[in-house]
Amino acid sequence: MKIRDICFRNKFTLSFEVFPPVREGNVENLFSTIQELKEMKPDFISVTYGAGGGTRGTSIEIASKVKNEFVMDVIAHLTCVQATKDDIAKILKEFKKENIENVLALRGDPPEGETRFQKTAGGFGYASDLVEFINSLNNFSIGVAGYPEGHLEAPSLDADMANLKRKVDAGADFVITQLFFNNDSFYSFRDRALKMKIRVPIIPGIFPILNYRQIERIVSLSGAKTSSGLGIKIPSGFGSRIEKLKDKPEEVEKYGIEYATVQVENLLKNGVSGLHLYCMNKSQPVKQILGEIALPRQTCIT
Repeated sequence: MKIRDICFRNKFTLSFEVFPPVREGNVENLFSTIQELKEMKPDFISVTYGAGGGTRGTSIEIASKVKNEFVMDVIAHLTCVQATKDDIAKILKEFKKENIENVLALRGDPPEGETRFQKTAGGFGYASDLVEFINSLNNFSIGVAGYPEGHLEAPSLDADMANLKRKVDAGADFVITQLFFNNDSFYSFRDRALKMKIRVPIIPGIFPILNYRQIERIVSLSGAKTSSGLGIKIPSGFGSRIEKLKDKPEEVEKYGIEYATVQVENLLKNGVSGLHLYCMNKSQPVKQILGEIALPRQTCIT
């Protein structure tokens, strides 16, 4: 089913994101995790691929299996990175062949070793252009990314919101946000989107911290290194607590799950369109979080 129809039918969606394992032999482990995630009755599974377009073939394989063997709705990521218009058309044709009806359209990050995105000759330079092209085929439901604390490359929050508006006007059906740790950032983002007359569902993306290395990676995406100051913010209390626990992996994971659970509870009280959990190919943390809350729809977490 197309996600725009799921959103219309349910008014609330639950979804999880997985990614192709770095090692080929771990794909079967991922499929076991997806089977466990299925038990939590998500509305759809999101399948990403590596920075710079890596693991694209494996991503399609995984998305196809989720859709056709696990019989779950799926959204496949698609970026502009190192791809011409013809390349994109071929990938979309393959999606259609595999019964994949949903696409998350992204500009994408630069390939490894490069610091700036470079448009491929004959390709697309912006996610809005990619959305417009996909929409012209009239075969897919299209999602796009939103950045509650601003995209790293945006000169301002207003400019970033204007870019989101272009993506929605080009044909996006819904927005899935980048991770954030301060819910007020999401509420401000949602309010600003409404003022810009962005009427599609905006689904918050929640990332449970499971180890200290994840915090180090997120810091690299923070606004501290940009002139605009945009990017993911780590609340001081949260960051200092993780720092104190960094030599106690089990305590880091426990606190990360507790923090994400509190975030989710607060989001649900404030009428979000859904929940998108970045589960890092693990089912147990997601199960713990959902076991502590009451979703605004009939969902069985056992």
